[in-house]
Amino acid sequence: MATRWGICSSGKISHDFTVALKTLPSEDHQVVAVAARKLDDAQEFARKHNISRAYGSYEELARDPDIDVVYVGVIHPYHLSTCLLFTNAKKNVLCEKPLAMNSREVQQILASAKMNDVFLMEAVWTRFFPASVEIRRLLAQGEVGEVKLVRSEFGAPLTHILRTTQKELGAGSILDIGIYCLQFICMVYNGEKPECIQATGVCMETGVDETVAVTMKFSNNRLAVFTSSSRVKLPNDAIIVGTKGTIRVPDHMWCPTSLEVNGKETQYPLPEPYLPLNFINSTGMRYEAEEVRQCLLKGLKESAVMSHSDSLLLAEMEDEIRRQVGVVYSQDCQ
Repeated sequence: MATRWGICSSGKISHDFTVALKTLPSEDHQVVAVAARKLDDAQEFARKHNISRAYGSYEELARDPDIDVVYVGVIHPYHLSTCLLFTNAKKNVLCEKPLAMNSREVQQILASAKMNDVFLMEAVWTRFFPASVEIRRLLAQGEVGEVKLVRSEFGAPLTHILRTTQKELGAGSILDIGIYCLQFICMVYNGEKPECIQATGVCMETGVDETVAVTMKFSNNRLAVFTSSSRVKLPNDAIIVGTKGTIRVPDHMWCPTSLEVNGKETQYPLPEPYLPLNFINSTGMRYEAEEVRQCLLKGLKESAVMSHSDSLLLAEMEDEIRRQVGVVYSQDCQ
């Protein structure tokens, strides 16, 4: 029986996610409803993607009895209220990253999912790409020896987009794109908490971080370094350096389609979309969707690949980096 999806929001990321779902077998995944704040937007989205039901409110989607799991694609200041709406309605949830604005909000979402006995996962799509699966396999087998250094960067000129500059919209390079570098480091170091974090950054006039450089020290003298920027384009790659070799993820480290292991490159191509995409390699969201399906079939409430503790660690690290750089959101003061 197919996993029946409800799409919450009719924005760009929801469009791409829906396109990605269509690259999977229809007997496994079906989009049965979409909800937006305006009915017209939901109806237009439904027409474009051939979805049978369109709702003009998120509450209507929460009440739909035919939904197995909801994909939450709203902007992140609304993740807390939207996730709680669906978890309290006993709906399973896949929520876009970052799961929330800070670790306190993340804890609230996780507590609600647990109380309502529903599945919840932060949509860190990178972790489910075949290239990422291969990285974890190589590390588990000791292919590059003991990892001593992880370096990652993600930067793009995004300041022309309102969502990346306005604090009330959850702007800031850490929560928007730096999270990809952070999650990569956390994945490589197996969800271990760093012994210390040193962060410095440049903030915009709006009070959000524009460019941030972070160094982290882990146990056994292992280091991690990352840079994120919404002002300039960076090489956007990631490197894992071990005592016996290196693993490099070339440009687009957040949606990888190739991997270099000790200089040897392997390609991991993605399926073609049936409609134009808003973001690069978005059909790769199919892998996180399939992970959700497999977890639901097994009766799991979280994914071992992107667990609740992974989401909480990410949020705690983001909080600390923002504290050092001097970025405070209204959600931090509640």
